[in-house]
Amino acid sequence: MMAVYLAGGILGVVALIWLSRHREISRGDRLVPRLSSGSYPGSVSAGLPRISVIVAAKDEEASIERCVRSWLTQDYPDFEVIVVNDRSGDRTGTIIDALAGEDARVRPVHVTELRAGWFGKNNAMREGVARASGAWLCFSDADCWQTSARSLSVAMADARQSGADFLSVLPVLETCSVWERIIQPACGAVMMLWFNPLKVNDPRSSAAYANGAFMLMSLRAYEAIGGHEPVRAEVNEDVHMARRAKEAGLRLRVASNTDLYRVRMYDGFRQAWRGWSRIFYGCFGTLGRLLASLGMVTLLSLSPWLVLLGAAAVRLTSGELGRGGSIVAFVAAAAGMMQLTVIWRFYSISRLNPLLSLTYPFGAAIASGMLISAIRRLGGRGTTTWRGTTYRGDRVESGQPVAAK
Repeated sequence: MMAVYLAGGILGVVALIWLSRHREISRGDRLVPRLSSGSYPGSVSAGLPRISVIVAAKDEEASIERCVRSWLTQDYPDFEVIVVNDRSGDRTGTIIDALAGEDARVRPVHVTELRAGWFGKNNAMREGVARASGAWLCFSDADCWQTSARSLSVAMADARQSGADFLSVLPVLETCSVWERIIQPACGAVMMLWFNPLKVNDPRSSAAYANGAFMLMSLRAYEAIGGHEPVRAEVNEDVHMARRAKEAGLRLRVASNTDLYRVRMYDGFRQAWRGWSRIFYGCFGTLGRLLASLGMVTLLSLSPWLVLLGAAAVRLTSGELGRGGSIVAFVAAAAGMMQLTVIWRFYSISRLNPLLSLTYPFGAAIASGMLISAIRRLGGRGTTTWRGTTYRGDRVESGQPVAAK
């Protein structure tokens, strides 16, 4: 009986934790900046610093043209778009060259060999920065597209007004398949366990996070954190660069967006599994953090539903739960309902269909599997693949030849 009451007490704590999340959502929606095309009207003016937009592309023939053309629509007065073709085996390089022939603001860079000790994307970005002429750098990905002509103007205005040295604008996720709609929000919720934007934006907190889909920073800040050199063999270089920025005393800022740009991260279950396992591995990085994340997801997100399933199974087989079992089932149901109300609000704020909150327990179960997959990668037991190049630890295991320069 003692075990039954202990389970009920734990589930009661879980329900209270979910209840407290309502307050945190309210604070976050009020305090975390949300940028849109209507933010900072009249922000475009003469005298703004030149921005070098840098995009790395490997085998991106399906998306690179849309990406680059969307950057070229920007109303910002002084910018260039450096597009780095990173050892692509498809038509990516040809498309980039054609775009450069149409618009002088596009500067193509072709990487044919991977520098020893570097991961592909980090090396590509380093090559782009080496050719940049801007006082500010904006790093982006080839699968992103700007849905507003004011992305650069709004981001620069926000950075200048807030005094940010390093601004990361979070993407609006494009989800087209059922799996994407189930997995993406649940995995995003796992990330928020460690990277709460309220703490990231607080200079007094050591919490640090950035999303490589849109990172705007001054050249001075980039040089202060050592550029890409210290993160050359990191899977999630964006988070590690943000951490170094906080450690260097730079002003780090994270903002969400409503209509500036979008990204479709993964278009299938297998890609999402590999991609999010890589993200969890790269962002959390230690066995302790990964185990803590797995424990938190299991306790907070899955335990109410596992208890309810167990109670249903007992009821079907024996016909009676008993007083203690009924109390535990009731508390589990309360915790589950509290969870769903929080996720409903979270999805609504994230511009997702709130009815998808009903799928959150399934997404959390899949995210737990991805965390286990990330744990297997520790100590060189697993591999990491990014755009056709496979790495084990900080070594290239397969892909195009490696050359030291």
